[in-house]
Amino acid sequence: MPNPFGKSRPIEEPYAIYGGNITWHVIKTYKMPKSELKDPYARWMVAAKSEATFGSFELGDTYAADIKRYGKLVAADPAWIEAYGGADVPTVQEYLALQRYFPATWMDKGGKASLA
Repeated sequence: MPNPFGKSRPIEEPYAIYGGNITWHVIKTYKMPKSELKDPYARWMVAAKSEATFGSFELGDTYAADIKRYGKLVAADPAWIEAYGGADVPTVQEYLALQRYFPATWMDKGGKASLA
């Protein structure tokens, strides 16, 4: 069975979005989700944005463990939720629409997408 997240996607259509001090748009994974559990060096290709990037995205590989440790899942495709968990998050499209229309209130203190 091929990796369901192995095909690169555009930055605006990631498989998942993790937020925190850095925003990561996961646009590709290199291993199956089950295989990543055994590999502490599993990588994801991401578009990352933070204050240090002055609002722009930078592309590159990041350890999946680091994203999971320092970020919180804020949006994901249904297939991502099935593979990695996170049932209480909006879809990527819903999240990006919220962020477009309500940029100052897109994430609550618990790391969930919210209007409040």
